[in-house]
Amino acid sequence: MKENLEKVKLLARDLRNGKEFPRSPRETLAGYVLAARAVDKCRAVLVGWQGEYHSNCPLDQRWLKFAEIDYNAYKSFVATGATDDEVAVWIGEHAKKRSRADIVVWNNRERDLRLSDLSPELQEYMEDYIQKYVPLNRVVSHWFDVYDLEEQRL
Repeated sequence: MKENLEKVKLLARDLRNGKEFPRSPRETLAGYVLAARAVDKCRAVLVGWQGEYHSNCPLDQRWLKFAEIDYNAYKSFVATGATDDEVAVWIGEHAKKRSRADIVVWNNRERDLRLSDLSPELQEYMEDYIQKYVPLNRVVSHWFDVYDLEEQRL
């Protein structure tokens, strides 16, 4: 177990105090947007470096629900110290079988998701979140932009 934790530490990003950020929600892993970011947050949680980030948050759950992946099984596999390539293979074996076209359509729908398309609860949450974390005078229309602006990719 300790050996696995050391392997995870070698792969984990330190998300405390803005030292590092998880990957953009736009980046793909195993063909899915959100998956690479979810892995980064999961690894950080496993080693206690998550800072204010959360694994299995509503953003992660969008991908997990679409892929029909059980979070606990996924987290257990990430905890073995699996590399991105190994996680991608695991996702391919455990996600609901869908055509590449179906995944690409879902990815594009997620990339295009506007704040006004979110649930009322999430819109309310994002209203305060944007004021707190997004640089002033930056217009936010798409949900993924919130994270890319906050984490200085845009």
